[in-house]
Amino acid sequence: MSRDEFSGLKAVVTGGASGIGLATAQLLADRGARVACLDLKPDDVPEPLLGVRADVTDDAGVRSAIEEAAHLLGGIDILVNNAGIGAQGAIEDNPDDEWRRVFDVNVFGIVRVTRAALPHLRRSPSAAIVNTCSVAATAGLPQRALYSATKGAVLSLTRATAADLVRDGIRVNCVNPGTVDTPWVGRLLERAEDAEAERAALEARQPMGRLVATDEVAAAIAHLASPLSASTTGTDLAVDGGMQGLRLRPRN
Repeated sequence: MSRDEFSGLKAVVTGGASGIGLATAQLLADRGARVACLDLKPDDVPEPLLGVRADVTDDAGVRSAIEEAAHLLGGIDILVNNAGIGAQGAIEDNPDDEWRRVFDVNVFGIVRVTRAALPHLRRSPSAAIVNTCSVAATAGLPQRALYSATKGAVLSLTRATAADLVRDGIRVNCVNPGTVDTPWVGRLLERAEDAEAERAALEARQPMGRLVATDEVAAAIAHLASPLSASTTGTDLAVDGGMQGLRLRPRN
């Protein structure tokens, strides 16, 4: 990829203060984009990235944050909907309020941010939206019913939105990471009875035998957001170490 393939483009990344969001924002900036990170902790966003406070569950706040980002950047060409939260448990393990809370962030958050950014994206000659989805949308994972339901919705929402916006010149795609070595996974391991065994189990279920790096997901997002991918829309790109597509025989 060209170091300046995003030169002159303006990008907004939600959940951009840490993990996949921060890795993505830094990569886009390294390749020439001006980037604003919308996050609950904007002070954690390092320069030259711009931090803007936003809570994706607050529609008025989202609209204000998008307008602030557009003002600071001089427009919006790329939107990366990355903000999200995890959830554990089978279908009976979480109460209604928790289902509503996780859907509010993972699904409705994408709706709010995209809706607010559309007027700016429609003015861009290189408009692209990339949503962070998950292998949980395409593979049945144990103890992930609520999380999987939200990510299944994100996958369907991505494709439907791509169909709605293609004639506006706005491309919409998503990435489906496997288990990524993020702060959330770190907290998950901290709560496990045997953190070392839990990490080994997470690594073993991915055919490559390791967790996915945040930089690898960022590279996939940048690929989909790039003007060099101008004919790619309505797709999901797996970044899961082969978890979804490969069926390996057990080792002897």
